Amino acid sequence: MTSVRAFVDERVADVRLAAAVADLAAETWGLGRPVLIRHGMNVIFGSRNAGAEVSHDGQDDVVIRVSSPSVPAGHSIDLAMFLADRGVPVVAPARTDVVEADGLSATAWQYAASSGDPIDWRSVGTIVGRVHELAPGDLPAGVPTPSPAAFPWWNFDALMDAAGEMLDPGARAGIAAAIERWSGWDAWNPSDAVVCHGDVHPGNVIMTDHGPVLIDWDLLCIAPPGWDHAPLMTWTDRWGGEPGVYEAFSDGVGGSLRRDERAEAFAELRLVAATLMRVKAAVAGRGARRAGARRRGGRGGGPRAP
Repeated sequence: MTSVRAFVDERVADVRLAAAVADLAAETWGLGRPVLIRHGMNVIFGSRNAGAEVSHDGQDDVVIRVSSPSVPAGHSIDLAMFLADRGVPVVAPARTDVVEADGLSATAWQYAASSGDPIDWRSVGTIVGRVHELAPGDLPAGVPTPSPAAFPWWNFDALMDAAGEMLDPGARAGIAAAIERWSGWDAWNPSDAVVCHGDVHPGNVIMTDHGPVLIDWDLLCIAPPGWDHAPLMTWTDRWGGEPGVYEAFSDGVGGSLRRDERAEAFAELRLVAATLMRVKAAVAGRGARRAGARRRGGRGGGPRAP
């Protein structure tokens, strides 16, 4: 079944409510008191395992993930098991049940410890290549398989309207030109589309003692392979990443897509989407305002701007 929405495309805004749901989940599962780790689209807590259903080599740490998914949260557990069975390194579920309250869902995951080593991007490319070989029809029933065109942050007309007067004329013209240059970016032959992780970047890779683990499958989608290349194609020049990241990744995945028109479109429009999202968020605080200003400048001018 194909969903028009990503698994998670709405941010959990209320951290206190998320903490209450995590507390309920910990009590239900016999875990220690959750401790906030990170707040992004989801709210992530750490806890001490006192009897998870799935052992994990003696580790006692469990991650509680509180989210607002577009489909029942149990499908994320089904997906993780499916991927692991097919040789894709992912974080394993610590439990197979879900705790739901106040419109939020809590799932429990085994803790994946970072080795502290640099990410092996060639191995990450090999993993992503394995994902691209999956048949969409083989994914577990109920797992969303949207087109990335359904992601709200790729609705450029709405984001431009939301930015309003926060965009100076030069920045607005530069952004509009990029959007126009790649008009039709979402028109591709279905036969060219594959299963994509949807958000391959360093924040979604954990380098463990056993190699890289790809995390955060919330934006799994069906798109041309270039969709998974795009984030890393600009990582060094635009995001301050280490040199050679994309080259190593593309070597692992089976070849570079630089100068591939569709991949180049995805890469530049990801920058546009990031810019407009930061500008939209600038009202939230001074830090976001500064970030939005830097990215506005980048889209209006220099090729190495943020």
